[in-house]
Amino acid sequence: MQSMKALQVDTAGHELVLNLVTMSKPEVGPGEILVQVYAAGVTPSELLWSPTSHTKSGSARTHAVPGHEFSGVIAALGKDVQGFEIGNEVYGMNDWFADGATAEFCVTLPQNIARKPATLSHEVAASVPIGALTSWQGLMDRAKLRAGEQVLVHGGAGAVGLYAVQLAHLRGARVIATVSARDIDFVRELGAGQVIDYKTQRFEHEVRDIDVIFDTVGNDTFERSWTVLKPGGRMVTVAANNEITADQRAKDAFFIVEPNQKQLVEIAQLLDSGELKAFVKAAIPLSGAAAAYRGDVKNAREHGKIVVTVASN
Repeated sequence: MQSMKALQVDTAGHELVLNLVTMSKPEVGPGEILVQVYAAGVTPSELLWSPTSHTKSGSARTHAVPGHEFSGVIAALGKDVQGFEIGNEVYGMNDWFADGATAEFCVTLPQNIARKPATLSHEVAASVPIGALTSWQGLMDRAKLRAGEQVLVHGGAGAVGLYAVQLAHLRGARVIATVSARDIDFVRELGAGQVIDYKTQRFEHEVRDIDVIFDTVGNDTFERSWTVLKPGGRMVTVAANNEITADQRAKDAFFIVEPNQKQLVEIAQLLDSGELKAFVKAAIPLSGAAAAYRGDVKNAREHGKIVVTVASN
């Protein structure tokens, strides 16, 4: 059986340990696709999420491979797979309980991927799926954002928020974003009409009658947001602390992004047309993947996502 290199999550006592290991190269089953990974996005918080440490049934899980968004080339097709061919360049995201893509190969499903945006490198494409899909599903599917509405994006310069600002602007909404002072100009360029420095201004003193709030921050920011939401307004949040709350309003507002091929296709079209922009904070080789998850990255750009490069084009 062929082998490959991959990053795995393990525990030593109460500490998480990331190890670069040699493991068996996965084989495709019926309906599955094997992707040679060229780059994978880094979401450090996923190391603490339940799907990393537990299976869907709730039993303990070990040796999970992180990195659930990726870009690469199809290396093998399982029986009955249609719509893709070996050699296709694709990007997408895996279900959180599946092994991720911080590895030389990963197995995925047809509905989880789409053709890679033609104008993007694999590194840039790998930074897109989770942030763009989260924003799309929160704004379009859950909040049903309409043109002309006011939308408040908390964390507008973050890896998710920067897509929420852009997509809301493209939708024809009036976009307001909370950011730190250094990010004000950046978020204005993305399409925010009003930008609030959260360190020096209380957003509840600056805005009111908001139709949609898209929250990536949580905690006190999320709780204060109810006061500026207009009657009938919609709140969505991806802040993890709202997943286990007893507050029914917070439970109803919280969601977790899911793979979606149709949305990936539409997002790719927006990227290729230049209407949507993607940003990479830093690209780290697979040998440095553990450092990337620890945030120990030097000379990183200010915005976007860290990606791990696995293979070269």
